Amino acid sequence: MPVALVRSEEQRTALEELGAEVRLLDIENASLEDFEAAFADCSAIVFAAGGGPDGNKERKRTVDLGGSVKSIEAATRAGIRRFVQVSAISVDEPVPAGTDEVWAAYVEAKRDADIALRESRLAWTIIRPGRLTDDPATGRVALGPDVERGDVTRADVAAVLAAVLDRPDTVGRQWNLVGGDVPVDEAVDRAARG
Repeated sequence: MPVALVRSEEQRTALEELGAEVRLLDIENASLEDFEAAFADCSAIVFAAGGGPDGNKERKRTVDLGGSVKSIEAATRAGIRRFVQVSAISVDEPVPAGTDEVWAAYVEAKRDADIALRESRLAWTIIRPGRLTDDPATGRVALGPDVERGDVTRADVAAVLAAVLDRPDTVGRQWNLVGGDVPVDEAVDRAARG
């Protein structure tokens, strides 16, 4: 059964109705020991948290980067080797001069979180989606290291995360992800062969 970590009780019901076990964890304020306790009995971690579009650049460091780093460390301490991280497309590219400071902080936080994960000893996979939408799932994506920027549904991102989680041939791989015309499982097969 998947375990969903949420920061407030209000998020519990919807996730439980989807079949997840729900545990509370405020990743900005939780200790490393709190993270370890939240990860109890888990065999893999999918880090998909984000500070959101609230205009608060500090939350990009505390959630997108800090939450990832604490999750990496707690997973390591708990002996959980598999770690899949949701990042963002093109975060390794320099931020252009004049970029909004909140967006720049977001890009830097995602980039630094990816670096921390790649430097860990975990069995990692990094998925870098384009602009997320709330449209219905299409079941079709473009996935690979050189995929150009585009939109992708959150549901399709979730399908890709589920597809890569148990596949050893996706370990140590980092791929961009946008909407496309290839079924999810086939897209993962192709990317893993590439």
